[in-house]
Amino acid sequence: MKTLIIISHPELTESHTQQFLKESLPEENVTWHHLEAIYPDEIINVENEQALLREHDRIIFQFPFYWYSSPSLFKKWQDLVLIEGFAHGKKGQFLKNKECQLVVTTGVNINAYQPGASEQFTIPELLRPFQATIQKCHMTYLPPLVIARFDYMSETEKKALLIDYRQVVTNVKLPSLKEKEEWFKQELNGLGKEGFSTENQHLVDLLIAQMEENREQLDDLNWTLEEMKE
Repeated sequence: MKTLIIISHPELTESHTQQFLKESLPEENVTWHHLEAIYPDEIINVENEQALLREHDRIIFQFPFYWYSSPSLFKKWQDLVLIEGFAHGKKGQFLKNKECQLVVTTGVNINAYQPGASEQFTIPELLRPFQATIQKCHMTYLPPLVIARFDYMSETEKKALLIDYRQVVTNVKLPSLKEKEEWFKQELNGLGKEGFSTENQHLVDLLIAQMEENREQLDDLNWTLEEMKE
């Protein structure tokens, strides 16, 4: 599964959110594609963009929420790249059945996006045009990941975001707690191979050991409950 992350952000290096997300990426099977860096003159190479879309199984559109929409270059990208005969229409089947997900950042509190609050409308309502575009391109629209007020997040919230984002990028679906634990252990083992110091690697090993111990305790509790039912 190869994932293409198409980012539109005019000032990416100044964005703490985007830098955090970039540093959270797995090392393999993910392409980070920043439109403003590649096309500073806004002259988009349509053939190259369409080839990238064809080469990847999963597409993520990632951008800050500017006036209830995306930055202007991403709108231009849509107009030029997602054309009839390629992305839609009778002969436009090149994106068919690819999964597509939005990762949207906002400086407004998420609670503001509801009827009666300052923004009046919910995020899913405001993202409806993107959903319509994705579905018109015969792709599968997945629920968006919305990141609100990143700079005000606690360390615990940022750690949770890292896990959520890596699951989005790697297309991981983990319905059970045990599966989530196994995935997280794999991720921790992977992080330990990325040049960690001996001290930090020791912390990773301790965390994995603690998770395994907790899992054993939960398994014992489940066994006891089953015995009680009998």
